[in-house]
Amino acid sequence: MYFLSGWPRRLLCPLRSEEDPRHVQPSAQRRYFAVLADTQLSIWFSRPSVLVVSYIESLKAVSQFGFYQQAKWKPDDSMIAVAASNGYVLLFDVVGGGEDRYLYEPVYPRGSPRVKVTPGYKEEQCAPALSLEMKKPIDLEAPITSLESLQDNLLVCTADGYLHMLHWDGVRNGRSAVNLSTVPFSLDLQSSRGVCLDLSGVHIRDMEYCVTLDGFAVVFHDGRLGFISPTASRLSTEQLQGVWAADVTDGTCVAVNNKYRLMTFGCASGSVLVYVIDNTTGSMQLSHKLELTAKHYPDIWNKTGPVKLIRWSPDYSVVMVTWECGGLSLWSVFGAHLICTLGEDFAYRSDGTKKEPLKVCSMSWGAEGYQLWVISGSQAGRIEGEEGLPRLRQAAILQFQFIKSALTANPCTSNQEQVLLHGEDRLLLTCGDPAQGHSLTDQHLPSDTKPLDRPSQPGPSHTPLSQGLSTLLGHKHWHVVQVHITYLESNWPVRFAAIDSSGQFLAVAGRRGFAHYSLHTRKWKLFGNITQEQSMTVTGGLAWWNDFVVVACYNFLHQQEELRLFLRSSNLDIAFACVTKLHTGTLLLNVFRNMLIVFHTDCSICLYGIEKREDGPNPSASVELLQEVPMSRYIPHPSLVVSVTLTSVRTETGISLKAPQQACMAESILLNLAGQLIMLQRDRSGPQVRETDAPSNQKKLLPFCPPVVLAQCVESVWTTCRSNRKKRHLVEALWLSCGGGGMKVWLPLFPRDHRKPHSFLARRIMLSFQLNIYPLAVLFEDALVLGAANEAALYDGLGGRSPEAEPPEAQFPFCTVERTSQIYLHHLLRQLLVRNLGDQALLLAQSCAQLPYFPHVLELMVHVVLEEEATSREPIPDPLLPTVAKFVTEFPLFLRTIVHCARKTEFALWNYLFAAVGNPKDLFEECLLTQDLDTAASYLIILQNMEVPAVSRQHATLLFNTALEQGKWDLCRHMIRFLKAIGSGESETPPITPTTQEPSSTGAFEFFRNRSISLSQSVDGASIGKSNLQKAFSMPAGPSAKSTDCKSPENMYIDMLLWRHARRLLEQERLRDLGCFSAQLGFELIGWLCRERSRVARLRDFVAALKRLHKDFLWPFPVTPNSSVGSPLKNGRCRAVLSTHLLKSQSADSLLNSDMDAPPPPVTTTKHHWLDGLGAGPKEMDSISSHGVPQTHEAFLSPLINKPEECSVGSATDLTETSSMVDGDWTVVDENFSTLNLSQSELEHISMELANKGPHKSQVQLRYLLHMFMEAGCLEWCVVIGLLLREVNVIKQVLSLLGSPEVPRETVRSVYAGLLAVDQWASSDCLGYKAFLNLLRPQLQTLCQTASEQVQAENFQASAGSKLAETAVGVTAAVMPRAEESRGTAPLGLPPDTPMGASMDRGCAEEKPEEEPDEEGTYDCILS
Repeated sequence: MYFLSGWPRRLLCPLRSEEDPRHVQPSAQRRYFAVLADTQLSIWFSRPSVLVVSYIESLKAVSQFGFYQQAKWKPDDSMIAVAASNGYVLLFDVVGGGEDRYLYEPVYPRGSPRVKVTPGYKEEQCAPALSLEMKKPIDLEAPITSLESLQDNLLVCTADGYLHMLHWDGVRNGRSAVNLSTVPFSLDLQSSRGVCLDLSGVHIRDMEYCVTLDGFAVVFHDGRLGFISPTASRLSTEQLQGVWAADVTDGTCVAVNNKYRLMTFGCASGSVLVYVIDNTTGSMQLSHKLELTAKHYPDIWNKTGPVKLIRWSPDYSVVMVTWECGGLSLWSVFGAHLICTLGEDFAYRSDGTKKEPLKVCSMSWGAEGYQLWVISGSQAGRIEGEEGLPRLRQAAILQFQFIKSALTANPCTSNQEQVLLHGEDRLLLTCGDPAQGHSLTDQHLPSDTKPLDRPSQPGPSHTPLSQGLSTLLGHKHWHVVQVHITYLESNWPVRFAAIDSSGQFLAVAGRRGFAHYSLHTRKWKLFGNITQEQSMTVTGGLAWWNDFVVVACYNFLHQQEELRLFLRSSNLDIAFACVTKLHTGTLLLNVFRNMLIVFHTDCSICLYGIEKREDGPNPSASVELLQEVPMSRYIPHPSLVVSVTLTSVRTETGISLKAPQQACMAESILLNLAGQLIMLQRDRSGPQVRETDAPSNQKKLLPFCPPVVLAQCVESVWTTCRSNRKKRHLVEALWLSCGGGGMKVWLPLFPRDHRKPHSFLARRIMLSFQLNIYPLAVLFEDALVLGAANEAALYDGLGGRSPEAEPPEAQFPFCTVERTSQIYLHHLLRQLLVRNLGDQALLLAQSCAQLPYFPHVLELMVHVVLEEEATSREPIPDPLLPTVAKFVTEFPLFLRTIVHCARKTEFALWNYLFAAVGNPKDLFEECLLTQDLDTAASYLIILQNMEVPAVSRQHATLLFNTALEQGKWDLCRHMIRFLKAIGSGESETPPITPTTQEPSSTGAFEFFRNRSISLSQSVDGASIGKSNLQKAFSMPAGPSAKSTDCKSPENMYIDMLLWRHARRLLEQERLRDLGCFSAQLGFELIGWLCRERSRVARLRDFVAALKRLHKDFLWPFPVTPNSSVGSPLKNGRCRAVLSTHLLKSQSADSLLNSDMDAPPPPVTTTKHHWLDGLGAGPKEMDSISSHGVPQTHEAFLSPLINKPEECSVGSATDLTETSSMVDGDWTVVDENFSTLNLSQSELEHISMELANKGPHKSQVQLRYLLHMFMEAGCLEWCVVIGLLLREVNVIKQVLSLLGSPEVPRETVRSVYAGLLAVDQWASSDCLGYKAFLNLLRPQLQTLCQTASEQVQAENFQASAGSKLAETAVGVTAAVMPRAEESRGTAPLGLPPDTPMGASMDRGCAEEKPEEEPDEEGTYDCILS
């Protein structure tokens, strides 16, 4: 509503004096302010805020009259009455200085168009030169306690108990003096009830006149409260009667609210009592209280002292209160607390020291409520004089700046979903996403589109009337629009502001004329003719209708009230406006679809129809009077009407399912009459005429029924003209802001499943709930309330001075306005459940189930009910929590809602919660059945605290196994820590998991970046590779090495679970899941495979395993090209170079740049060699290595073409090169392609080879797995993976290793049988593998012979070295295709150039570096 902005200003008086100002009083229009000191009367101008004139009393007159105490202005600002302490009333004439005399004038540049063109134009920009002339003083012979200005008279209260009526011309009429003791007082105006009040010896302390109540609210000096109303125009004893409030004896001050007919009385207890006059009995009834609660300000409870001053804002929407001990506090009209300077950053410095609260002597609101003029009673408001004049000080006035909501002065509902605030020179609006907001502007819509047609467009992104969360909640910043200085300098202040339905166009109106602004073009549009601007003033507000600005104004030239419509795209000129003359003045207007509702000063309501016409070059609008509704019999005073709204809301909504089109019709008028919401519905009791039977030009609107009161204490009303069948509860509801009473919703009730409603079921229900913010807008479909709140920022940059010299920047925090929002849906659901309307709550919740914060709504509802019932000191006869729990079970989010609520609630309340919702063990098992593992993990926390450790371990094991099966690796890591914490009893410090990056289960294995499997690495990286490998896997280097931590029962239990899962994966031939499992959880795969080599790692069905790998890794089955026999590549002319570079481009380049952030370090293979467990002990292997006996190695051969120095084997095969090296290799490949001059058939063959390869990610994963299985000695799986990758050298290497006597006989037979099975399957089902198997036929024959021989174990020691050497030579020769193999098979498999193989000794590469040939055309062999 009202919000502080920035720092307060300090207005310095140019005159130095020993006297301090003590009282400030504004004029009726708040253009001038009278400031009183002891002997001085000064008049200040409002804008600019400067001193105009000062009158200083002589010492002789001061001794006669006494000091000045208070002042009052005459309503026409021509006179000032000052009350002196000796009982004198001093009347001063305020004399103007003439038309051409000004104290301050603006200076414009030469040639500026802003010159004086109309009478009175310059006076608004200049501070006038005034003078004060004292008239004859009036002696009332008693101290004066209060002054009150009436239209022609001045009412003065004296300490002798008299009321004096004085004329402003200074003539005293003795018959107007009334003694209070003769005025009859009672509890109400019915004399038969109550006891009359004895007022002998009682006088009035404070008094204020209320125009709309036609009486005086008074506070007597003994603290009692009363209201005096005259029965006639003259003031006499017989014509006065009073009522008094019972049980109140500590009143201190009073202020009245004319718009809402409220009387606010300050009390010595620090609270403010707000009274109303009962219309029936005339008694004073307490409406509500304004008091600081201990909830928000616990440290200032009962420390404020008595209330000193109460001041209502000019629009009567907020009230400012100050106390004797200091401080300011702001409330809305019905008790919503907005601002308080007694706490938080207002009361404390940044170092924690407490500030002295601001003590206020006097305060007053400025024009339109944009400033609060405050005279401080502390030393902070004074500035010491020069050294020569130590006693003369410069008095100061503080001026607090405010920003207020546009609803306070212009409660128009053309846009209910935007928050619009305006200060004296700027506008603040919620802009959201400007890009999206621009896409919703009217220019993107057809020109004939009407507002009622727009909701039919699908999707919120195309509906300008519902901009949705992304636009209205885009960010917390405001879009600040500065009002054009040219318009503001002559029409200050801004009085009205409005925003259109799209949120892209603004309109403001000041003292004269108006202007509008486009957020898209960021330009203002002003009147081109200044005379037209100054000849009109907006009286009834602004509104937007489509592209038109609707203005209710008064025309000074013709002395006529008018209704004008200006087209936004046209020039702002009366020639382009649609003008409709009105018979009387306009106070309020509003727009509903194509109808305009106007409230006039004669208490009548007129409905107008607006139609857009395209008959000219520019679109125009026509306005037609449709209906007039007289309301004078219901409205005592026209200024009491706060807002008027036309809406489709009606009471018979419950049976409107048969005719949903009626939702678009204007059914009712909502009138906020002094906080009382009145509803007038269409009278459908008479004969109804169908719209199709009546001509369009003869349609007569139905009359309205007598008004019905819907609610009390209403500040703001929100409705919408949209229709949404999915969210009818929210769209067709009526939203009310009731100040301290919170929010009220008049919610429609619908029968379920189109059933006939019960006769006893109400059509609507009024629900109320509290909000933590002040509502300024309602997002209907999104179930959100938007608001704003003040935020303060401390600034101590000028600290260190004395408190007397502190500037306002150091004394007060800097105030900003923040956007806020709040969910209200859980309040509505709870209220419906309390009233046994569960079916309505279910309908409402189901309509909002798609909202992103709907789970939070359910959680909030459970949490609030749980906190209230579980912490109640008294037993609850009918608890609501079981009903809420049953309601939440209707949604899939039930399990998650309960556990989230429990984890945010104290442990002591868990038993009460789960007694209503069910056993947590059952809920946990239900989570497992629904595969909601994350929620099940949350229930484990509950079970750990509520059950014994054995139960927690049992449920954690179930969840761990399920998470392993589903590949939820993050959850698995948490479960490992959880299981260890349960066993060790140290849940506070769970074991640390590896802190490497956590890759997703769908990506390549992240640990591959730390485990390079290139066979062409340098020897120097061996030790580095081992350390990196151990660091990456965070596990022991060997399968038999066990740390002391692994010996604990908890770790053994977890290892057993991991082994069991790995065994299950390998039994089901799920290698991809096994690799993810190993990489993600740091599982020691090689050591485990070594132990399981002869058990679960044995492969039974090669064909099924090969098919499963094709499926899991998305690897295509190989196909045979048509020209396989006559392939131009069979001679091997370019086969080697193509295979080398193509494989390099697919493996090395993508490996370095696709999946990895940085190139992996050069890491060699680890000591997990599979031969370690085949019979030779560690000592024997060490002795063999020390004697230099060569082991089996695989040689990679690559042809050197043209440039041996640029294309070495190392650069062509090493996967650990940098990306720049890979780029260089691409250049070499391009050069080779240009020199080879490949034919069309050769290119087709190459493309076929590339098509037979699977995704690069799968290729990386398969090579990783092959490396693991090769190190572990699982040769069957190595053969299958080699077949899948179609790597000839891998198969040959494995087959050569099968000839070793250490290899079990079953393994040799299994491989041989498996390859035969694959060959048979390939012959019948997959011919693409046939050609590849033909390349391996010689090795298969050798394998057949090996399988039939009996190998003796004792021969291994003598012949191991020679056999291994022969194997290495055989592998080397197998890389080069022989002539007969090339002739008999199609070249489907590219020669290997891949980082693949088993562990190798780096010694051979060091022994023979000089044997590498350098001649061009030969083959280079590097043993790595």
